[in-house]
Amino acid sequence: MKIKWLGHSSFIVESRDGTRIITDPFEAGSYDGAVGYDPIQDRADVVTISHDHADHNAVDTVDGEPEVVRGAEERSVSGIGIRGINTYHDENRGQDRGRNTIFVMEVDGIKVAHLGDLGHLLSAEEIRKLGQIDVLLAPVGGYYTIGPEEAKKVAEGLGAKIIIPMHYKTDALGFPIQPVDDFLRLMDDVERANSTTVEIDSDALPEEPRVVVLDYS
Repeated sequence: MKIKWLGHSSFIVESRDGTRIITDPFEAGSYDGAVGYDPIQDRADVVTISHDHADHNAVDTVDGEPEVVRGAEERSVSGIGIRGINTYHDENRGQDRGRNTIFVMEVDGIKVAHLGDLGHLLSAEEIRKLGQIDVLLAPVGGYYTIGPEEAKKVAEGLGAKIIIPMHYKTDALGFPIQPVDDFLRLMDDVERANSTTVEIDSDALPEEPRVVVLDYS
């Protein structure tokens, strides 16, 4: 399996057979130019949308005719099992920013969870529903989502072996959120890939949690 970071909360998760999932595609230039990543011009078979904000739901930017997945229904799409878990975008049960869906995808024998704009720590019941996760795509920037400390606790609760940070301050993003280094200081095993892409094999997952930092494309 390959994972490529497009920027913000958007990744391409590509299976061994070439099936492509794009998570939370952003609208380049949205929020008065604060979302400064290059426009998405990639093809996908599936697009997952955690919530309907412009920096997460720009389906029309994705090439091809992807099946769009929203909500908590469990389904198989293009041969990949996908299930959603309802959560919230804030600590007040959605009263401030609405709902959020966490998606768990089983790709090449690897359980990948995309947290979307999770805004709170997970309850014991939510952790039970999610189950043990191999690869966690986690927001770490705070303010609109969980921050560094909360992201670490969520990763520990899910038993994640590989954590890929997202939704943090970069040169291309004008939101008032924290940089990735604030999260990395809390973690023991950090690998900077110096690449937009990482390849992950189910037989080679680390025994202890490892953070992999990708470059945005």
